Amino acid sequence: MFSRSYTNLVDLANGNLSALDYGGGGGGGGGGNGAGGRPPRARRMQRTMTTPGTLAELDEERAGSVTSDVPSSLASDRLIVVANTLPVRCERRPDGRGWSFCWDEDSLLLHLRDGLPDDMEVLYVGSLRADVPSAEQDDVAQALLDRFRCVPAFLPKDVLDRFYHGFCKQTLWPLFHYMLPFTSDHGGRFDRSQWEAYVLANKLFSQRVIEVLNPEDDYIWIHDYHLLALPSFLRRRFNRLRIGFFLHSPFPSSELYRSLPVRDEILKSLLNCDLIGFHTFDYARHFLSCCSRMLGIEYQSKRGYIGLDYFGRTVGIKIMPVGINMTQLQTQIRLPDLEWRVAELRKQFDGKTVMLGVDDMDIFKGINLKVLAFEQMLRTHPKWQRKAVLVQIANPRGGGGKDLEEIQAEIDESCRRINAQFSRPGYVPVVIINRALSSVERMAYYTVAECVVVTAVRDGMNLTPYEYIVCRQGFPDLDGSGDDGPRRKSMLVVSEFIGCSPSLSGAIRVNPWNIDTTAEAMNESIALSENEKQLRHEKHYRYVSSHDVAYWSKSYIHDLERSCRDHFRRRCWGIGLGFGFRVVALDRNFKKLTVDSIVTDYKNSKSRVILLDYDGTLVPQTTINRTPNESVVKIMNALCDDKKNVVFIVSGRGRDSLEKWFSPCQDLGIAAEHGYFMRWTRDEQWQLNNQCSEFGWMQMAKPVMNLYTEATDGSYIETKESALVWHHQDADPGFGSSQAKEMLDHLESVLANEPVCVKSGQQIVEVKPQGVSKGFVAEKILSTLTENKRQADFVLCIGDDRSDEDMFEGIADIMRRSIVDPQTSLYACTVGQKPSKAKYYLDDTNDVLNMLEALADASEETDSQEDAEEITSIPDPE
Repeated sequence: MFSRSYTNLVDLANGNLSALDYGGGGGGGGGGNGAGGRPPRARRMQRTMTTPGTLAELDEERAGSVTSDVPSSLASDRLIVVANTLPVRCERRPDGRGWSFCWDEDSLLLHLRDGLPDDMEVLYVGSLRADVPSAEQDDVAQALLDRFRCVPAFLPKDVLDRFYHGFCKQTLWPLFHYMLPFTSDHGGRFDRSQWEAYVLANKLFSQRVIEVLNPEDDYIWIHDYHLLALPSFLRRRFNRLRIGFFLHSPFPSSELYRSLPVRDEILKSLLNCDLIGFHTFDYARHFLSCCSRMLGIEYQSKRGYIGLDYFGRTVGIKIMPVGINMTQLQTQIRLPDLEWRVAELRKQFDGKTVMLGVDDMDIFKGINLKVLAFEQMLRTHPKWQRKAVLVQIANPRGGGGKDLEEIQAEIDESCRRINAQFSRPGYVPVVIINRALSSVERMAYYTVAECVVVTAVRDGMNLTPYEYIVCRQGFPDLDGSGDDGPRRKSMLVVSEFIGCSPSLSGAIRVNPWNIDTTAEAMNESIALSENEKQLRHEKHYRYVSSHDVAYWSKSYIHDLERSCRDHFRRRCWGIGLGFGFRVVALDRNFKKLTVDSIVTDYKNSKSRVILLDYDGTLVPQTTINRTPNESVVKIMNALCDDKKNVVFIVSGRGRDSLEKWFSPCQDLGIAAEHGYFMRWTRDEQWQLNNQCSEFGWMQMAKPVMNLYTEATDGSYIETKESALVWHHQDADPGFGSSQAKEMLDHLESVLANEPVCVKSGQQIVEVKPQGVSKGFVAEKILSTLTENKRQADFVLCIGDDRSDEDMFEGIADIMRRSIVDPQTSLYACTVGQKPSKAKYYLDDTNDVLNMLEALADASEETDSQEDAEEITSIPDPE
């Protein structure tokens, strides 16, 4: 049975969840054997984890931990790498008894260890590329754990089919490669049962991770789109777990991603990570745009790092393209088998200029476009006829589909047409190799190729150009003249839609959909001077050799450690259900305001000041009708009736609205437009809290605001008596935010010599006189009371937005300046659990009104007691 803590998450999959009865293993059975390849790490790890649950608070003084000021050492921690498949090859023995295992030397997961400290233990969690009977799963798992430090996740066959072949390959993979399911044959339509299987599979992976997890010491590194739901499962169980994620595929633009029915669930799950990695800034930018448009979360850049503030946690964004394993390639280059293969190919293509393509056979690799561009090059540049040869290696992929069959047919037809038109004795212009080549065979083709052409219409990273560059650099006697021969050379034509394109500045970048320009690029690549080819090759080789897979993994783990340093310095707790679950991380001194504690101090005080924001505090921000209801008015009057209280509404709204709404409140004070206008009771005249009476700056600011309003659909200007406010909450989120930043700079430049300040707020840009703030209002009210011999001994201040932070900061400073009684009970309270200068929070406006009602009841109770005492003190008439 699954633990109760996961019930809400799996229940999101509405449908048949009979698969919930599946477990991760079975009874005893056959054994595992054959741990060839690399030796396993020496350190043995525990098979079971420590007690599950939220981490206990660690001792702040413990040196070397993430809670102390002493930097933690990665060497003392362990890394758990989680991916869809383990970096292990698994085969049934010929006699049918047991299994043989060896490392998959081509697996990126295996190579990333090269960038980690030597004594850092690495544990792998993933599935096997084999169907292991349930009776043998326990023995296979134990063998993999003992010999390879691998923990297999065994998925039931029907779950695997719906998870991998269903949701991963029919929904996520096409969408992430910019294919929308306009018809049932074009991409995969969303299938709720496949999503359920995806969630269940991620749950099963999480169980395997938890079995071996030490939550205080381990780092978790999750890889690729198969496990997008996994962070939510792990974060729900361990609030302070250190989790990283890296996406090895493209991430689509928000316009495409928003079509996914479970878009919010996946985004929220990823935001349960501490660091999210992408190959390129484009992919990261698309993810950030999705977070902004769909979740309303904006990113910030500070000292070169990009981060998202998600309920007090900073989720880091890492942009780092993966590299190749230089050590492995350089070792393979020296294999004697490679030398004779190169000699054979040179003989086969003697006197020819070889252009090479190495791609998986799928619909996004653009092989058909490459063949058409090569045909165009032969037509427009006849000098390459009988000389230039395109060798296309098409690695077959599992699966198929109508789209792939159509593209294969188109490629075959194009090749037949080109070869029929341009072939001559001893010359075949297009050579298609429809089989998977060994790494040595592939390297031989790299070595003899003058240029590699990659025309994928959408791809993740694509390391083919990197491998080609290393092979051209490292093969002895490449040009037939020994080690002291001429400088190495290579040329690349790459699609601008692949992840490695930004890193290869010397490559000729093309839009593969434009056949003519791709053909010209192919011609240019082989027609360039030898010196130009050499210079471009040297530039590329310097980059590829220094930015290898070890550099990538070392950089990622370093940033993951940095992103997790504050985990144990903050109070963390989980809230929300299902994929809405998130961890709120706040300062240790930040806590929820309880009614009992404040009522006690309220009753014991003699001079009280209550300062209340309006929008978002007394009425919800989401409501359209902002007029206070009868309950709010009644509470205000009850608080004002207590002679010990001074109650103020401190708002950014104009005085006319506030005056009208609170006209029934005789003794309520109002500070309008952030305190520019102020009055203590309804019958008093409005006071100006700023000496600025010249508003000529409005004539300068308004034309600028009008300019941006006309250009930004959905925006508008609010004109107050003392301020101008530009609102963009109804505009396109990305464009509105961009325009707000541009306007801020524009206004600051135009109004540089005016006595005003320009500030950005929650979807607003505001221009107001200098010195006007809610903090100034708080100081004036408390100072006035002190001058009138009514020094406050109880202060309650509640607000919800950025302008209220000035008030929280102001009353804290007032305490230090002795404007109030030293024993004053000070309650600065923000609405919502979020980082704030306040020390307390209430969840929402309902909490605020309930708390204020409790204070009002306490006032009435105190008045009743005082009246009763007064009655008992009256002498008997006798």
